[in-house]
Amino acid sequence: MSSVPMSVTSTTPVASQKMTGIARTTSPKTRRQGSMEGINIEAIERVYSMMETSKIEIIDMRFVDLFGQWQHFSITKTEMEYKDIKLSLWVDGLGFDGSSIRGFQDIHESDMVLIPDPTTAFVDPITTIPTLVLNCDIFDPVTKMPYTRDPRFIAKKAEEYLKSTGIATTSYWGPEAEFFIFDNVRYDQTINQGYYFIDSEEGAWNSGAEGQNLGYKIRKKEGYFPCAPHDTLQDLRSEIVLDLQKCGIQVEVHHHEVATAGQCEIDMRFSTLTNMADKVMIYKYIVRNVARKHGKVATFMPKPLYGDNGSGMHIHQSLWNDASNLFYDIGGYAGLSDMAKWYIGGLLKHAHALMAFCAPTTNSYKRLTPGYEAPVNLVYGSRNRSAACRIPIISENPRAKRIEFRPPDPTCNPYLSFAALLMAGLDGIRNKIDPGAPIEMNTYEENGLGLPTVPGSLAESLTALRADHAFLLEGDVFTQDLLDSYMKKLESDVNAIRLRPHPAEFSMYFDA
Repeated sequence: MSSVPMSVTSTTPVASQKMTGIARTTSPKTRRQGSMEGINIEAIERVYSMMETSKIEIIDMRFVDLFGQWQHFSITKTEMEYKDIKLSLWVDGLGFDGSSIRGFQDIHESDMVLIPDPTTAFVDPITTIPTLVLNCDIFDPVTKMPYTRDPRFIAKKAEEYLKSTGIATTSYWGPEAEFFIFDNVRYDQTINQGYYFIDSEEGAWNSGAEGQNLGYKIRKKEGYFPCAPHDTLQDLRSEIVLDLQKCGIQVEVHHHEVATAGQCEIDMRFSTLTNMADKVMIYKYIVRNVARKHGKVATFMPKPLYGDNGSGMHIHQSLWNDASNLFYDIGGYAGLSDMAKWYIGGLLKHAHALMAFCAPTTNSYKRLTPGYEAPVNLVYGSRNRSAACRIPIISENPRAKRIEFRPPDPTCNPYLSFAALLMAGLDGIRNKIDPGAPIEMNTYEENGLGLPTVPGSLAESLTALRADHAFLLEGDVFTQDLLDSYMKKLESDVNAIRLRPHPAEFSMYFDA
């Protein structure tokens, strides 16, 4: 995570024909469907210029559902340029069926509206037909206001709330999303059977595979940084990086990760909250589709393999006042300011509830176990990767000072997770929550200390969120109706696993 944020917005020259007379900015709370107030005309002009320069034929409208899956539909260049659409698209938007999207509307109130955000435009490097992608915000056509369950709206409100507190002007975010790239996956679940099968040419289990076998399989927990021929995915990751850069996303580093069988990590340059959440969605889209292009499959599932490391998404965070890093104090522990320590205090205090957003699947808690570099202990320390909060000690540059929250994984919805983490940190700052003394030892080997830990299951995290969510409702950032819909889905997931026999249970209990 470096010092200069990178915008997704293209720098393509502005089109020659200007649209004038419309305000440039607005708070996400005051933006209304049908109102020209707040329309970013320069960005709209840039969109049409990009369409011309890149010979765009299709415009893809994308938005995210409550649980972090990208949704989309497409319109043609002709429709985009039609005189009755050219401005109304950005003011009135396009309709869609909200009842068909997870966590959104009931069927009797299904009509919803998407309004594209012109600042998010990028040319899709995956599609064969030249396609321009626009992230969209969701509006309620009855109230004409932003939809309360739109995750992107939650992220924007969190950024506005931060400014309103006077604590800071900006938060910066740097997620490190890990993933696996497999060669084959099969799975099924029916009334009388349930199984999965995963294969990878790198997998340690293939060291004795028949047929042509060239060896160099990565042993369990030995996948961190080996060169080829052990690392078979260098070129594939490099292609992902180049495609991300085509989308305006700057990448700092890519490498093989600890686990066998194609675990990887690609780190993006940090950015502001909503912008970085947008980038995470692009990141996952590019990773999945480049893998598929090469006849492979990528997964962000936290724990697809038994007995080896899972995939996390460590999230770097800092608060700034314009150009000043508020988390830095040369005299503080590990260079941290009191504000940063209070922020950590908020994360640790609310960690059980936060896990419902940051580790939102039943599979997440198969990763969050001691011994696999999964930070289950709710403590903090400099350089300590066994702690939930690590303080990186890489550089003495004040701009590099931040905290890293390590329990999250990449199945989370980044808009909701980043917003929830910010709200917890701000609660810590407002109430000056003391995170306690830092821990400098390997906490995995110190279980006798009785250290607090993250929840052991999604059910426990859900129970915690029900009991501890008042901090999320501050400033109307999260709303109760969003939380209710979100928790209903998590409860359904918990029950889906609770009610089904597990394949391992047959080997353990069938002859009991």
